[in-house]
Order: sequence, then C-alpha cells, then structure tokens
Amino acid sequence: MRDKVNDPARLVLMKESIANIYEFLKDVNDRESFISNKILCHAVIYNLQCIGESVYKLSKDFRLSHADMNWDKIEGLRHVLVHDYYTIDLTAVWYIIEKDLPALKNYLIQFDNS
Repeated sequence: MRDKVNDPARLVLMKESIANIYEFLKDVNDRESFISNKILCHAVIYNLQCIGESVYKLSKDFRLSHADMNWDKIEGLRHVLVHDYYTIDLTAVWYIIEKDLPALKNYLIQFDNS
C-alpha cells in the first residue's frame, strides 16, 4: 500500500523536476535545437521519469480526489521512458514539454501550501 503521508513530498518532487526541465531549456527555442543536444534530451527525459515515478507513487486516495488530472497518462509516459526507452520519439517529448508540461505545472500550483 502506498503511503499517502508522502503525497506532499511527491508533489514537491514533481514541481522540482518541472523547474529543472525549464532551467535546462532556458536557451532552447525550438524542437531541432532540443533534439540535436543529446545531453539535454537525456536530462529532460530523466526529469520526466521523476515526474512519472512521483505520480506512480501517489496514493490512490490522492489520485481519486484529484481525478481531473490524467495521472494514468503521466504514469504511462514514465513506463515508456523507463522500459521502452529505445522507442522514445523526441518530437513527442518536445510536444509534451510545450503542451502538457505547462498544464501540469499550472495544476500543481494549487498544492503550493502543501
């Protein structure tokens, strides 16, 4: 059974991982620049894995009480990044960074007092 006492810590880790990604990408303006930088890609993917692992370990109660976020999709990304790493599409990762990551960041703001 997952320990819901750790949910706040997992939320903090997600926020830190998002901040890391934005810091890494501060001078990157386009997909091609991202994809051409192997070290950057690996750093971003690692932080996406951390986000996914944090989601994976959130308590069932937390996930159910915040069902407006698609936790399963985030967890599913983690599984691909960790287990099917050889199939990672960096264009899809860039899309996640541009479209999905800001939404998650904005969603997590509500837990700033956690």
